[in-house]
Amino acid sequence: METTAQHPVSTDRYRWLRQEVDAWQTEGLLDAATAHAITARYVDAGDRRRRFSLGRLMLFLGGAFVGIGLIWLVAANLDQLPPLLRFGVVAAIWLALLAAAELSRASGAGRGALRLMATLAFGAVVFQAAQSLQVPAFSPALVGFWSAGALAHAYGFRALMPLVVGVITGVTWWIWWPLWESASAAGAVVGFGTAAVAAVSLAVVHDRGLTGFGQVWRSVGALLAMIGLFIAAVPYSTTDGFEWTGWLVVAAVLAAVAAGAALALGRGHARFEPLGAAAVLAIASLMVLWDTGTDTTRVEAADWAHAAVGVVAFVALAVALVAIGTLRDNPVLTAIAMVGLVVFTTFQSFAVFAAIVQGAWLFVVLGLVFLATGFGFDRARREIASNLEGVQS
Repeated sequence: METTAQHPVSTDRYRWLRQEVDAWQTEGLLDAATAHAITARYVDAGDRRRRFSLGRLMLFLGGAFVGIGLIWLVAANLDQLPPLLRFGVVAAIWLALLAAAELSRASGAGRGALRLMATLAFGAVVFQAAQSLQVPAFSPALVGFWSAGALAHAYGFRALMPLVVGVITGVTWWIWWPLWESASAAGAVVGFGTAAVAAVSLAVVHDRGLTGFGQVWRSVGALLAMIGLFIAAVPYSTTDGFEWTGWLVVAAVLAAVAAGAALALGRGHARFEPLGAAAVLAIASLMVLWDTGTDTTRVEAADWAHAAVGVVAFVALAVALVAIGTLRDNPVLTAIAMVGLVVFTTFQSFAVFAAIVQGAWLFVVLGLVFLATGFGFDRARREIASNLEGVQS
């Protein structure tokens, strides 16, 4: 008998399906074989995530340590070799790991670990080539080349671990390059904001086929949007030292192109996601332009207003991420929203309101704020999940 592919669904939806099938079977609408056939078509995605075994974790950690260790081991002994031979040794290690990852019949987790080692080894190839060519090792361009190679590996073989490395290094390069040319708080906001728009837009484009890749891009985009808005809400984030460099202009154009592609290719409510990321960038930019001064020892009306706008915008972004995470069954978005809200609340309390609420009372007030935020956040998450379940059922 041919085995039917199982479709992962959220825990709440899977529980609802089991209850309905049991009720239909009790009412005589289904026999036992049909009930089993229906439920066998679906699997609890939450249970699948909970079964992420210690063995899989150890494989990925082992792959990371071996990859870094090989780079370190080779680098520590390269002084005894001529430059061309150094590059050859590192390249040979990378090619061996790449061949082992893509030609072997290892399990999913085993292949993922090999792919991780190969991607890390490619980074060693890039930095070794730069060293041989007398290129400064701290240049952001090297991280960009590493990201390009990792992304090529990811899309060429539909590999998730190289994608994660490629996205992390790519975002690092995207943010680092403008700050390398002209460091400023406003430049950081534009860098993080445009990267968030691009990442969220790419996630929407990936929904047409590579949903797993889309989850990675969407999670990274959410984190970048929160960081950009966080920086903008800091009282002493101003436009001092900011200038429109060539790369910032290119980043803005690339983000706009990615958003346009997402709007053209996106489906349904997904088209609102790049617009939401662009709105976050706009709000963050306006908050940076709204200079209330850098003196946090005195909190005046303008400081209260600036902090209030930042809090409202941050809470709205957190709620939006919870809604998207619930709709797309992506708990990473919910975790990012909750952790970001806690960090933001803590920072704002000490940066803005510490001048008003002193000493132990600050911690009491902060604790009450955490309790209210946690209760409201969890209630909102449950309400959103309930409403979505009602619509989709």
